[in-house]
Amino acid sequence: MSNKHSSALWIAQSAAIAALYVVLTLIFAPISFGEMQVRISEALTIFPLFTPAAIPGLFVGCVLGNLLGGAIPLDVIFGSLATLIGAVGGYLLRKNRWLVPLPTVLSNTIIVPFVLRYGYGVELPIVLMMVYVAVGEIISCYGLGELLATVLQKHPTIFGNKAK
Repeated sequence: MSNKHSSALWIAQSAAIAALYVVLTLIFAPISFGEMQVRISEALTIFPLFTPAAIPGLFVGCVLGNLLGGAIPLDVIFGSLATLIGAVGGYLLRKNRWLVPLPTVLSNTIIVPFVLRYGYGVELPIVLMMVYVAVGEIISCYGLGELLATVLQKHPTIFGNKAK
């Protein structure tokens, strides 16, 4: 594959992932935001297993999803950084499929409750919000994300890759 074709594929994959993240966040907006959330779009954080283009795709998708979903600037910045940290960590752990979702679960569990407290004024204890966020992330990233990975591994050419 030529460098030009490879670059175009990388950009297309990244843009498609960002668009899909935004659409899923907004379609499921009632459960995508708040102290008790299951952000269905976080299932896409399994994509670093298949392509490095997922890193900017997930980050841009999260930024846009948060902006279009009405999030405050603090949430747009730090919530999106949590997803970026998770995507980079997932890519670094891609040799072990079962570890790929872990950085996203951890980064959101640590960061999002502070955004909820100091950005939105949610009065619940930080530790309780960490539990809520962790449960939502585990459902999205490990439940839905692993299901998605199972399906995608049966169709490796979707990302232009050989079977993993």
